[in-house]
Amino acid sequence: MRDKQKSTWFEKFDQHKYLYSYLLIAAYLLINNSINASSVWMEHNRSNDVQIQMWEPYVWEYSSALSTLILLPFIVALFARMPLRFANLGRQLFIHFLITILYSAAHVGLMVMFREWVYMLDGGNYDFSPWLREFWYEYRKDAWGYVFWLILYQVMQSLYARLKGEASLVNDQEEAVCAKPDSMSAPSPAPSPDFLLVKKLDKEFLVKIDEIEWLESAGNYVNLHKQGRIYPLRGTLNDTIARLSDKGFSRVHRSFAVNLAAIDNIQYQPSGDGKITLKAGNTLNLSRRYKDDLKIKLS
Repeated sequence: MRDKQKSTWFEKFDQHKYLYSYLLIAAYLLINNSINASSVWMEHNRSNDVQIQMWEPYVWEYSSALSTLILLPFIVALFARMPLRFANLGRQLFIHFLITILYSAAHVGLMVMFREWVYMLDGGNYDFSPWLREFWYEYRKDAWGYVFWLILYQVMQSLYARLKGEASLVNDQEEAVCAKPDSMSAPSPAPSPDFLLVKKLDKEFLVKIDEIEWLESAGNYVNLHKQGRIYPLRGTLNDTIARLSDKGFSRVHRSFAVNLAAIDNIQYQPSGDGKITLKAGNTLNLSRRYKDDLKIKLS
């Protein structure tokens, strides 16, 4: 029962992983920067000579957090396009060093803008000078923050991959043996498998191919959808459909393929495209390019 509850929790998280991750980071920044702001306020009030108003450190800290949240999606997209590799490590470090400068410049620019707005509403003026010294002060923190986000992204990606698992066709090993040229005759194509082998942490699970409802292209992987669960299979959508051609899967869009047995109804649009509703309730786009082929397979 406990394993099932963990699986259900992870599957719910996986459906909106970017939103939940963003909200967790926002909560962390809110708590962390609130503590920093209260510390600054107390430091400035150790003596009877009060030099700042109580709201000022909160504006400083929250403007920094808000600027970070605005820039974070762009930073994460960059990390996804430029994952850390051992090859050309020096070149990668130099590129990331240049990016830290751009990141800090954007962060400081947004932060100062927000502070000037708030100070202007209060009838005052926020003075960010001398700017060279202040930028160097902020850059040190931003560069370290950039390194923190980069390391956190890499660690979380690794943990996420282990928790989510990776699927492989059960007869992949046999097919590799068949492909070895041990004779002059051409190797016979391997039959489509009946099961997927899914590895999650230290466990392995068998999933019937016939129970997969639809396929989704996802970069170097194909996401296999079954009853709300997603199993990533390394490969392309074209190759996967070719491997599962006799299992009733049909391409319906450049990013989707569907199990014909999982279709509930199809609605066609005047443009020639359509919508496929599955028995599970999911809706997939049907491209006019694949409409005729789908009709043939359904007839």
